[in-house]
Amino acid sequence: MTICIIPARGNSKRITNKNIIKFINKPIIFYAIRAAIKSKLFKRIIVSTDSKKIAKIAEYYGAEVPFLRSKKLSDDFSTSKEVVIDAIKKIFSENEKYHCCIYPTSILLKPNDLIQSLKKIKKINADQLIPITDFEYPPQRSLKKVGKNWIKFTKNSYLNSRSQDIPAIYHDIGSFYFYRTSSLLKKGDILPKKTTYFYINRHKTVDINYPIDLKIAKIKFKLLKKNG
Repeated sequence: MTICIIPARGNSKRITNKNIIKFINKPIIFYAIRAAIKSKLFKRIIVSTDSKKIAKIAEYYGAEVPFLRSKKLSDDFSTSKEVVIDAIKKIFSENEKYHCCIYPTSILLKPNDLIQSLKKIKKINADQLIPITDFEYPPQRSLKKVGKNWIKFTKNSYLNSRSQDIPAIYHDIGSFYFYRTSSLLKKGDILPKKTTYFYINRHKTVDINYPIDLKIAKIKFKLLKKNG
């Protein structure tokens, strides 16, 4: 058993009330809490928020809100790690071997993703685990603007390569993270040397930053539910 921390501040900029906006008749944060509960991995599911409204909703769906986050850690520049470390110290869970951070907009997250990720970080004795997926198009062949009218390749390395011959590059999907607590509390590198990954197909991920992303998320959610 370990502890889950869900960072959900109230002052979202690009989508008002993003963390509790209705999504398929439930507030978005419900899906993150549900995935955490259904995984049966966590002895505590903590929501770190500066909003009393979010706190009330989170508690209704089964999470704990033992404190309200300070305004200092609720601005646009506070990092997830800072928020997680703050929560760990406030609930005195420094001696727990692992902590998990789940973002409140992780509506496509499956309990089994969490289960398999915790198994992996334990099995290979890693300090951190990040969920990743591949890019839809090889970024090695990206273009950049030159002045007002021209463009050129960012790099020439793969100029004449077919897309299928270019090595795959991956990116963080931004839905959850597992941390070895002792490594996290050192506040060292963003990406410790012993960082591992859990691969998720890009069609099963969505990053919600703008209103259009909510529409895409609903389509993916319904399709994935229909197809099991």
